[in-house]
Amino acid sequence: MLISKVSDQIKKSKYISRDLSWLRFNYRVLDQARDTNKSFFDRLKFLAITSSNLDEFFMIRVGSLYNYLDYGKERTDYSGLRELPFRKKLLDYAHRFVNDQYLTFNNELKPLFAKSGCDILKISELTEIEQKKADSYFKNTIFPLLTPMVFDNYHGFPLLMNQLLTFGVVTRTSDEGKPQDRVTFVQIPQNLARFYEINRKDKIVFVPIEDIIRWKIKKLFRNVEIVSVNLFRITRNGDFTLEESDDLEADFVQEIKAKLKTRKKGRVVRLEVERNPSQFMMRILKERWTIDNANVFTINSLLDLRGLWQIVNHRHFRDKGFKQPASVQPLSLPSDGVDMFEYLKEHDVLLHHPYNSMEPVVNLLERAAEDPSVLGIKQTIYRLADQSRVTAALLKAAENGKHVSVLFEVKARFDEERNIKEGERLEKAGCFVIYGISKYKTHTKLLMIIRKEGEKVTRYVHIGSGNYNESTARLYTDVSLLTTNEIYAHDVSEFFNVITGHSRPNEYKYLLTAPKSMRHQLIELIRHEARNAKKGMQSGIVIKINSLEDREVIDELYKASKAGVPIKLIVRGICCLRPGREELSENISVKSIVGEYLEHARLYYFHNNGDPKVYGGSADVMVRSFDRRIEALFLIANEELKREAIHILYYNIQDNQNSYIMREDGTYIKKRTGVNEEAVDIHKVFYGKAFCEEEVSLV
Repeated sequence: MLISKVSDQIKKSKYISRDLSWLRFNYRVLDQARDTNKSFFDRLKFLAITSSNLDEFFMIRVGSLYNYLDYGKERTDYSGLRELPFRKKLLDYAHRFVNDQYLTFNNELKPLFAKSGCDILKISELTEIEQKKADSYFKNTIFPLLTPMVFDNYHGFPLLMNQLLTFGVVTRTSDEGKPQDRVTFVQIPQNLARFYEINRKDKIVFVPIEDIIRWKIKKLFRNVEIVSVNLFRITRNGDFTLEESDDLEADFVQEIKAKLKTRKKGRVVRLEVERNPSQFMMRILKERWTIDNANVFTINSLLDLRGLWQIVNHRHFRDKGFKQPASVQPLSLPSDGVDMFEYLKEHDVLLHHPYNSMEPVVNLLERAAEDPSVLGIKQTIYRLADQSRVTAALLKAAENGKHVSVLFEVKARFDEERNIKEGERLEKAGCFVIYGISKYKTHTKLLMIIRKEGEKVTRYVHIGSGNYNESTARLYTDVSLLTTNEIYAHDVSEFFNVITGHSRPNEYKYLLTAPKSMRHQLIELIRHEARNAKKGMQSGIVIKINSLEDREVIDELYKASKAGVPIKLIVRGICCLRPGREELSENISVKSIVGEYLEHARLYYFHNNGDPKVYGGSADVMVRSFDRRIEALFLIANEELKREAIHILYYNIQDNQNSYIMREDGTYIKKRTGVNEEAVDIHKVFYGKAFCEEEVSLV
């Protein structure tokens, strides 16, 4: 009866639960691992991605829910459910996902290992010579790193680290003739490889490191009776928020460093454990961490599928997966050999990554660092590549006496420590570094190069949806703009002054910015389309984003739909809007594109009675984007570039190879190619140049 009531409540709500929507997104990623058209190693890759995704989901989203539960705060989900019933629904759904995840691994992928040139084997499946090698590896490398931590009346409960494989070893001793059980914890150090590798003539064998330790566990417990050996893994709450501080002298970076430490001892929100664990141990763990069976995930195979990355990235198999085509020349940039400083004085350039390389941006920055005419560089940084060329260019610019201002966002989740270190390097080189803006996260992607040219100064601007990261620029789809247009330059200069100082511009001509006014400006653009529809004029909205969650914007889209505006939404991940509901959203369709590349670009199209307004940028339609982040969307004013952006949206709509159609109940179905219908794969079509030759209509 209670289950039925919860289901009815969810169906009745005009919004989809954010967290349930996210789990459905991870199902779409899992679907890539099930795709028999992909190579075995690509399927393994997507399975590993689902595991990484789920880890973050538990750390952040489930962790956030427990912030309410543990401190007695009220919370009502978009589905209308309160904290406890929602917890049950969410964890039930997570259990179902994990079950499907391991069905995929055990039934669909494990049988393919042997004929793919590799295998995951247990110690018992090795030859005698191979076992001797594994034994030597244990003695020389593993054993010295292991530290047993006993918990009993004389030893306190040890601090177990987040997301490390851990053995709980139950031992028995007789004190005064009475048997006594106790549990000792042995964590597997994170700097050990997930698998021990053995090269055979016909294949590479991967032996799980936990299998080797289990084999030799008695080396840690000499002359003690071992009752059971149990492998498990915990996930801790990693969600924390920084409170706004009125103390202007507070060391913001030190505050972040202090907060990072809490991740190591946050409350446990998930316990993954192998089958048939010791009930003695489980009772201790549940009581210690205040969890119940809903938090416990019993795994009937390889624990922590993230370890599959070691196989996917192995040097012998790197050429067995997806082969990325060579990047193509941007439509608005004739060749690589042009002088970008000269070219940009007369032309704007739209880049569409990864189909277009990020090299024009990185090369421009590297050249600016050496160019004696360049006076200064200003940049926001959210995530960087390892061995970043961007950082190297900024360091070189500072060494050459140029003014360099950098905003490093130290609240970029899970990259906080790296960004702090990189920021400190730049500070030592003489750069002016800002580590975030108090309660706001700086997510916008901006670069400005100030260059003296004769008697005038020219500002070269880059603004986009993606990070200044050369590695992810090859894996994420993004859009960005290079320009010297004075309107963009003025707007971006003003925005930098807002970020680094106390300026409050009245308005921008080409930028929509958050947290000041982006939500209201987008709502006004939606209302304008609704007014046009009511007048019988042409109207239409097409939005491509990562996530759609803000209720105010969703409500305006519902109103526009009722007014007759055709609305097409391309939302990769979370979507809290219900499409196709009678008398609410009949004119709204939603699709999600999940495939070889991570769809990261944000584009907003408003028909405007035949004179479209198109924006690109870094912001999704989320409360955090509008209220807790510094974001920017940029108007694509150049008519040729606007036409190119419209074509990008057009082919996103046409795609029928990577698309999933969202139904009214929040579920998704894979789009199939119809009879006599041409296959359209956007992850292939954008490598061609001809797609922008004809006019297309989005509505």
